[in-house]
Amino acid sequence: MNATAAATAGAVTFLWLGMVLAISFMEAPLKFRAPGVTIPVGLGIGRIVFRALNAAETGLAVVVVAAVAAGGPPAPVAVLAALAAALLAVQLGVLRPRLNRRSDRVLAGEDLPRSRGHLYYVACEAAKVVLLVALGAGVLAAAA
Repeated sequence: MNATAAATAGAVTFLWLGMVLAISFMEAPLKFRAPGVTIPVGLGIGRIVFRALNAAETGLAVVVVAAVAAGGPPAPVAVLAALAAALLAVQLGVLRPRLNRRSDRVLAGEDLPRSRGHLYYVACEAAKVVLLVALGAGVLAAAA
């Protein structure tokens, strides 16, 4: 893999990883522990934060995929980049719309039973973390 593409893909991959870890695994659970934060307030904040995170992730995914594609990567690196982008697409195209519809109902005052939708999203986030770590390591190894 050429050095410029590898440096770009590696840096952007680790930036993407850091954002996911900070928001999904730190900010999201902690906001509900803050004094005075109700479920509706937490949901409102979460929707804004995740909308921004997902917009940033989309841009970062485009840069990573473009850098990997331009760099002549080994097959495993190309596969990891494609899987990370595909997982993000599933989150944005399938899971987030369902979660948004549910949070709309909660914000409108409905008292709903617990849902597994959030657990699927968290599982995807965990899988994405693993993919991004492997992708970042793979890009660095391919550059060496």
